[in-house]
Amino acid sequence: MFWVAVTTLILITTGIMATMNLPFNWVFYICVLGQILLVYMVFRVLTDNYVTNRTFRDLYEDHPMKSEIN
Repeated sequence: MFWVAVTTLILITTGIMATMNLPFNWVFYICVLGQILLVYMVFRVLTDNYVTNRTFRDLYEDHPMKSEIN
């Protein structure tokens, strides 16, 4: 979750900097940094060693459904 938070803050900062009309080169470099962090964040999330014992039969955690026995 650390990389998700860092990437989100960098990209929100880019939007704020563009709105405040800061110099283009600052906004551009922060935007490029944000895009690099976005790719890295996706890589880290997809290669994480997260293991679960849930299956598609469990459906949603907030509304579990009982298995039908025939």
